[in-house]
Amino acid sequence: MEQDLIKAATENFTLPHDVVVLPTGGVFYKNKKKSVKVGYLTASDENYLINALSGEKDNVVMTLIKNKLYEHDLRPEELLDGDVEAILIFLRNTSFGPEYNMSLTDPKTGKRFDTTILLDELNIKKTEVTPDANGYFTTRLPRTGTSVKLKPLTFADTVEIEKMVSQYPAGRTAPVVTWRLLKQIEEVDGETDKSKIAIFVDALPIMDSKYIRKFLNDNQPSLDLRRTAIAPSGELVSFEITFGVEFFRPFF
Repeated sequence: MEQDLIKAATENFTLPHDVVVLPTGGVFYKNKKKSVKVGYLTASDENYLINALSGEKDNVVMTLIKNKLYEHDLRPEELLDGDVEAILIFLRNTSFGPEYNMSLTDPKTGKRFDTTILLDELNIKKTEVTPDANGYFTTRLPRTGTSVKLKPLTFADTVEIEKMVSQYPAGRTAPVVTWRLLKQIEEVDGETDKSKIAIFVDALPIMDSKYIRKFLNDNQPSLDLRRTAIAPSGELVSFEITFGVEFFRPFF
């Protein structure tokens, strides 16, 4: 099946590229594409990475995706995080191989140590709930008993929220949880009016808010980025692979 997707995606396309199979299977996108054409990193991209002064996702990650995603009917901003991560791993693997060195802290001694993981061994996280044709999940909240339709955040949603946080008045706590919920909740007991959903969100019990966060995290198709390393003291250290300019550190 995967080879059929790759063959179909590469026909009649001549720019140097390969095909990346999307962890989401395209179910959240209008075009339903299960795989995308992605170009290789070049010397020009290396210049950009060397001169990158910030590790912010909207500066580094979005620039790379915009330059390397060869799909006219799928904008980088529409991608879900899991698909963005798959593309970034492809770009890194095809540039200097799958070995990725990370620095971690030994919980017993407090000292730093290095560990190496293989990015080509990452698997797609298994999920149990399937979204509908529109890419929405339907679930019932445990505290209020309300039926809601939920959608995962797109890359653009995440960047927008990060920007709103950075622009929020100093000394005040940005309502990040509320902003995320307003983007994630599409329907409440059949109601789709955003103003009414906003009222619902303001009064949402913490138990239901936490449930939504965990539900989407557990059921959004993505790569399993969780890993465990053995520290020099023998302690196990659990961690997740993160993305940004540090992910492409071998360029420096």
